[in-house]
Amino acid sequence: MPLPTLDQYTEESRRLGYAQVNVRDWAPGHQTPPHDHPFDARGLVVAGEFWLTVGERSQRYGPGEIFELPRGTVHAERYGDAGATFWAARRS
Repeated sequence: MPLPTLDQYTEESRRLGYAQVNVRDWAPGHQTPPHDHPFDARGLVVAGEFWLTVGERSQRYGPGEIFELPRGTVHAERYGDAGATFWAARRS
């Protein structure tokens, strides 16, 4: 299935109650320490690879895959050898 456009993803996200969508580009091999956010997050990976770790579970996401993360969820992020780009929707 082809990826939606950024405008299509933004429109869909707004229908789901997400008020803001940001384009996030991450460098190859970038990692974040465990952290949380004061908002719900929903992201669509559009390029590269992204690993989201919550507790002991790590999940890989690639182009076309959507991840969701409720506000306050402690997690870590890791990006693949080519980095990653995803569209991140935020809901307060």
